[in-house]
Parts: sequence; structure tokens; C-alpha cells
Amino acid sequence: MDDLLELGERLGVEFGDFSLLARALTHRSYLNENAGSSLEDNERLEFLGDAVIDFIVAGYLYNRYPELDEGELTALRAALVRAETLAQFARAVDLGRYLRLGYGEEESGGRDRTPLLCATFEAVIGAIYLDRGLERTRPIVEGYVKPMLELIRAGDLQKDAKSEFQVWAQARFNATPYYRVIDSEGPDHAKTFTVRVLVGNEDWGEGRGRSKQAAAQAAAAEALARAESLPDMEDL
Repeated sequence: MDDLLELGERLGVEFGDFSLLARALTHRSYLNENAGSSLEDNERLEFLGDAVIDFIVAGYLYNRYPELDEGELTALRAALVRAETLAQFARAVDLGRYLRLGYGEEESGGRDRTPLLCATFEAVIGAIYLDRGLERTRPIVEGYVKPMLELIRAGDLQKDAKSEFQVWAQARFNATPYYRVIDSEGPDHAKTFTVRVLVGNEDWGEGRGRSKQAAAQAAAAEALARAESLPDMEDL
């Protein structure tokens, strides 16, 4: 309980139901090795937290940047909710130290694995949402997002989605993604393009933007979000 209280203070949340936080910190490997435990793993909370983070980030970007089009907003959102970014948020509060892991996962460095930290951060946000509601969860998520957004925009990091997805696709499928313009609308001086990204014959994402490049970045960002939801190859 002391650890849960300490983490609550780090997060800036006074939990009413600490069992939610305990569940958010419980990896399935812990339950595999502790069959008699009354705890549940954090995968359902991870699912919920992922949706809550997406919603809060999308709303924040929509209100903060009224001048940006859909493709630019999508690329920014993807940069903010990607696994590496959420894992950074987790490391900022030393989330790995509080995890309940099985011995094997612990020995393999699970406390600092990016996918695991990302999933745990999402689960913790899911727990906060269930315990405290959306209005208390929103400023917590935005508190992480605002400084990271400044770094992303200063370094133009949101424009790396195409490169990142290409690296991922080549590692996963030994194939290079390609982009296809599937629609354009509006007058010549203010066209909006829709672009689809494919790997082989499979559609991985779709994006819209005021230029073909912006639409392609948005499509790549959507594809990256899908890619990061897949299990690591070593977990298969």
C-alpha cells in the first residue's frame, strides 16, 4: 500500500480505489507465476487508457491549433501517443519500479521495456479515469503532453512518421510501404488530398491533408499507431 500511495503522489492523484491502481501495475506474467492471486492483469485498463489518452490528446490539439488541417493534427497526435513517447511519460514517474512482474519478465529487463512501459502508462490512465473521471484525468494527461509537444514541434519530429513506418515495415515484412493518392477535392488553390499507405497488398492507413506529403504523413501516422498495437515479434 505504501508503494501505491507513493505512486499516487508522483502522479498527483488521490485515489479513492487503490485496487484500480494495483491492477494497472499488474502484468500478466505476474499472474502466470502467482495463480492464487486475487488481482487481475492490466490489459483491460490498458485498452481503456489508450482510448482516453487518444480522446484527450485529440481534443487538446484541436483547440490548441485551429490553423492546422486534419493531416497535420493526425501526425502530431501520432507523435504524442506513440509507444516511445508514452514510455517516456512512464519513466518520468519511475513507473517501472512499481510494476508487478513475473520472474522471467523481470530478468529480461521488463521494467524498462518500451512496449511494457507504454502499456502500463495507458493502464494507469485508465485507472485514473475510472476512479476520478474525465475532468480529473484531462489535466494529468495534458501535463505530460504540453512540454512534449513543444519538443516535437521544435524538432519537427511529427514529420518522421513515413521514415519510422518504413523502418518498421522493412523489419517486420522485409517490404517497403508505398503511398497512393485515392482522392482529391476542392479547387486547385485549396485542394485536400486523401492518401492510402500499403505494405504489399494490405492497406495500413489512410490520411488527409492539404498537400500530398501532409496526407502521406497522416497515413503513415495512422499506420504506425496500428503497428504499435501489434505484439513484438519476440512475443509471438
